[in-house]
Amino acid sequence: MASSNEPLNRLRSALQGGVVIPAHPLALTAERKLDLRRQRRLSRYYLASGTAGLAVAVHTTQFAIRDPQVNLLQPVLELAQEVAHEFAARRPIMIAGICGRTAQALAEAELAGRLGYDAGLLSLAAWPTASDDEILQHCRRVAEVLPLVGFYLQTAVGGRLLSHEFWCGFCEIPQVVAIKVAPFNRYHTLDVVRAVTASGRQSEIALLTGNDDAIVLDLLTNYQLSPGESAGRLYFHGGLLGHWACWTRSAVQLVERIFAARDNNSASPEELTALLTLGQQVTDMNAAIFDADHNFRGCIAGIHEVLRRQGLLEGTWCLDAGEQLSPGQADEITRVCHSYPHLTDDAFVREHLGQWL
Repeated sequence: MASSNEPLNRLRSALQGGVVIPAHPLALTAERKLDLRRQRRLSRYYLASGTAGLAVAVHTTQFAIRDPQVNLLQPVLELAQEVAHEFAARRPIMIAGICGRTAQALAEAELAGRLGYDAGLLSLAAWPTASDDEILQHCRRVAEVLPLVGFYLQTAVGGRLLSHEFWCGFCEIPQVVAIKVAPFNRYHTLDVVRAVTASGRQSEIALLTGNDDAIVLDLLTNYQLSPGESAGRLYFHGGLLGHWACWTRSAVQLVERIFAARDNNSASPEELTALLTLGQQVTDMNAAIFDADHNFRGCIAGIHEVLRRQGLLEGTWCLDAGEQLSPGQADEITRVCHSYPHLTDDAFVREHLGQWL
């Protein structure tokens, strides 16, 4: 797929415009079957909140949807795309998670492409010990089928360390449109930023934060990593985040405020200080919903719990019955909701919940 391809250029432009993209959860019944009504309701909630699009079949959707006995990959991709058509005038950016070794990844990319998805978020968790060259060959093959969003996933939930040299090679793939940077590590985040800067493709490859522990910091920072007033200047263009799967309307408003301050050279010191304070509050909220105290064991169930309290989900059930809230996690979620009501969107959800059925 040539870089001059018009749909690809349109996708790049949309991603570079500043995006809030939530990682879509999976709505289940008490029998752990797909809840069609609530799955659609979630998609409508996200798009009505003002997000740029949806990321589906990703970690937050639960990788187990691919298990043969579950077989929910195609249904959840189709459901999200159906709702996206309801918002067609806005052209939602639709990103599908792509997993596995090359044969599986190619099949998933082909499915996503047939269903109208714009790009694939490529997980490399299936390559824990492979060399950079092996993984890059895999990436190039998948990129021939579907534009790629790279994915630096933190090791605590199945990711692997990826070198600066790997990211330099990844940035050379013509069909790469973005990279989700989610190692939850400042040093590894800089490895990706340096690679995009060195590639000279800052106008083609959007940096998306997936660092749920440093959302505001990532979005506010000017990453000027080489000498000169403009050389190496680089910003994150938004995020693709599990954290944004709840309290989504407030996330959109916060990102708009961040970008207004970041792009305005006359933003007051008081506003910048206020945003940094909000950033630490967001991180505290994330620690509760992502279950940082237990090494993120309850991260998906924590998102479900917030959505359950708001009436968007019926329960916190996951495909794996052992995947549930950790001891004390519900109390932590209650604490942060009471501490930071300005970062929740309960009133917005109450007002529109009936419309999203």
